Amino acid sequence: MQEQYRTVARAGVHETEVSRSRFLCALAPAATEQEAQDFIARVRKEHPTANHNCFAYVIGADASVQKAGDDGEPGGTAGVPMLQMLLRRETRYVVAVVTRYFGGVKLGAGGLIRAYGGAVGEALDALGTITRRRFRLATVTVDHQRAGKLENDLRATGVAVREVAYAEAVTFGIGLPDADVDGFRGWLADATQGAATLELGGEAYGNL
Repeated sequence: MQEQYRTVARAGVHETEVSRSRFLCALAPAATEQEAQDFIARVRKEHPTANHNCFAYVIGADASVQKAGDDGEPGGTAGVPMLQMLLRRETRYVVAVVTRYFGGVKLGAGGLIRAYGGAVGEALDALGTITRRRFRLATVTVDHQRAGKLENDLRATGVAVREVAYAEAVTFGIGLPDADVDGFRGWLADATQGAATLELGGEAYGNL
């Protein structure tokens, strides 16, 4: 698995103008290819009178799914440069749709490539990106007496506490970089005089 990847910080739209043509780049995070396709369909529905709604998306931390479409622009002048910009910026789990309203001036192949790729680059700059790192899911279980202090200690040391559940004992769902697991195990034993247990789960990505 990749140690980390970047994705768009939030969904949004950024508009640019090139030779009187309007280029509206809609960006959104997409966890699956279906989410990306649904987003593309939604943008097309919002702009039924646009000349073109071109798209590109990258799914997977390792960029295993890459798709692009020109929607009537000359082949390779829209979707591909959009995709190349997403890859150049090392963004993953992201979908881009560039809606073009033709302004009467033909741009030529080179102009289109620059316009579509540039629209995505400007939108990424405007909306911002975040880095999501790989971490190990784990569960810490401790008695009620120690739970309050342990929760404070966990948060104070920067451990990502994802959830807390109260039953006969208290369990904390946490996230740890793999490299920190052994050190955390020792810290936990010291912090609770050996009263807490640590159970490791699967792996996920998050903003640690």
